[in-house]
Amino acid sequence: MKKISVLGSTGSIGTQTLDVARANNYCVRALAANNSVELLANQAREFSPEIVCIGNKNMLSKLKDALNGTSCKIVCGMDGLCEIASMCDVDIMVNALVGMIGLLPTLTAIDNKTDIALANKETLVTGGELVINKARENNVKIYPVDSEHSAIFQCLQGNDGNKISKIILTASGGPFFGKTKAELKNVTIAQALNHPNWSMGKKITIDSATLMNKGLEFIEAKWLFGLDPSQIEIVVHRQSVVHSAVEFADNSVIAQLGVPDMKIPIQYALTYPNRLKCDVKKLSLTDYGNLTFEKPDFETFDCLRACIDAIKLGGTYPCIVNAVNEEAVAMFLDEKISFLRIGELSLAALKEFTKCSVSSYEDIIKAEKEARRFVAETA
Repeated sequence: MKKISVLGSTGSIGTQTLDVARANNYCVRALAANNSVELLANQAREFSPEIVCIGNKNMLSKLKDALNGTSCKIVCGMDGLCEIASMCDVDIMVNALVGMIGLLPTLTAIDNKTDIALANKETLVTGGELVINKARENNVKIYPVDSEHSAIFQCLQGNDGNKISKIILTASGGPFFGKTKAELKNVTIAQALNHPNWSMGKKITIDSATLMNKGLEFIEAKWLFGLDPSQIEIVVHRQSVVHSAVEFADNSVIAQLGVPDMKIPIQYALTYPNRLKCDVKKLSLTDYGNLTFEKPDFETFDCLRACIDAIKLGGTYPCIVNAVNEEAVAMFLDEKISFLRIGELSLAALKEFTKCSVSSYEDIIKAEKEARRFVAETA
């Protein structure tokens, strides 16, 4: 019986991870969420984990009341997340947290020599070189959960020894594909949250609307697969059927296809190298009929350009752009700034800061704080 821990268990990826765990009779040893006490408590009562963590310390007493009478150890905050990441006798930790909060638990799990199923983009965006080097030193495997990175990982099976020419990272284009900046000037929160293909949390849905999500995935791909940014091409594919592809030295291209359902990449990360039956709809190419592929609009979507520029510049720049985006998205959702302002701030940050190297977790935290201060003073 595979033993797993799940950080971010009440979010979209987390709940689907527990669907996979339920279907495959996995032992869930720990659960963590930020605010959703009722759902977290229900999950804990079903799966009987050893430890349950609530990120928001103000919710601790409410969680204790909800789990009164159970044998679960209840912890909170970053200390609680790192306690879960340090657990012995866990085969794989699923990191489905949202934001930079996911970085330190990832580093802690790596130090604990625990393999990771990674859905937390910010881990590699902010600390890619640090994380990859530490994982290599500790012989820890990082299995991608994002549908695009899972697709690339799947395409590489049996081809690891062959030279990669480039990877083709597909993007849905979000709800505003084909729009100009003038047309996006007065975008509402409801419009930005109306994704055409995927059901996700608010933050990642806004990131998809600005194409920041694809920019973050661009940075992730560089670290996951050891590529130069010049070897990564983004292609807009509105149907979200081709999840990504790999072009090899002989110009052969291998792609992974499927219906847009996150259970497939989640399950593959947990069952690798085995493929098990998965409760998702089968792909019918004839039902789709036409699959389209187009170039992204770098002029309209500043966030995408900011991410690519950031990873080319290197150092703390990816961390800075990510932190600026997190703050800006929160402000947009609070109706404090406009939709387009998110991208404007991301690009402006690249000019505001000078390059600093990343040699420790503290370097990343320092850059993050400075970036958040920049947004507070500039927005």
